[in-house]
Amino acid sequence: MTALVAHVEGIGFWGDGLPSWQAAREFVASGALPADAPARPSPELLPPNERRRAPGSVAVALEAALAACRAAGADPASLPSVFASTHGDLGITDYICATLATDASALSPTRFHNSVHNAAAGYWTIGAGSHAAATAISSHEATFAEALVEAMSQLHAGVPRVLLVAYDAPSAGPLAAVSPSEGLLGGALVLSREADPRHPRLRGTFVDAVAPRPSGPLARRLGANAMAPMLPLFQALASGVDLLQLNAGPDRALRVEIAHG
Repeated sequence: MTALVAHVEGIGFWGDGLPSWQAAREFVASGALPADAPARPSPELLPPNERRRAPGSVAVALEAALAACRAAGADPASLPSVFASTHGDLGITDYICATLATDASALSPTRFHNSVHNAAAGYWTIGAGSHAAATAISSHEATFAEALVEAMSQLHAGVPRVLLVAYDAPSAGPLAAVSPSEGLLGGALVLSREADPRHPRLRGTFVDAVAPRPSGPLARRLGANAMAPMLPLFQALASGVDLLQLNAGPDRALRVEIAHG
């Protein structure tokens, strides 16, 4: 694989008790948690009614995505996007399965609408007024690494900027036994082709290796979420670590070198 390069222009983050990238960085540095952190994101991109109805998976994805765009000074409508979720919303999937098994006529059209894997990408493009390409990716524990490769490949192919959003929500019911996930977690990066010494530079290559399990403060707090495989990169960006490996599949890792800005 040709090495892929991207520059991080903006970062967004939302996890239980850590409702912003600044809060996550302070937690990594000192272990401090912000007081009165909200229990759920409230993405400004959506009108109030839609904001209340949107499932947690959509809310956390849009909250992180908009924060990354603001940090980068980027117009959300202008960016192609890559949305990554390990499972989609398993809480809704469990509800649909249970309702179909007991009273199919009671199935909520709104919850069915939100069950598709690209629901967050759809909400984003509508809320942002974006006509740019949107991609939705799922690859079990390799989801984040494969989504990062997709975003960096788009840059390599000539796209000047791309938005990468990764998120997962709690699983529920029998699905929780085989696809466990707890809490809400979302992270977003605005990645660019253009080099800027102020911005971290990522260089990614596939290697034959087993990536280590996520560790460090973010993993200890948020590691029960299905999107925990993204945490090593955010941990490294927060702490200044310059080399990590991400789970990219069985006996496969994405080696990421970081030149910090």
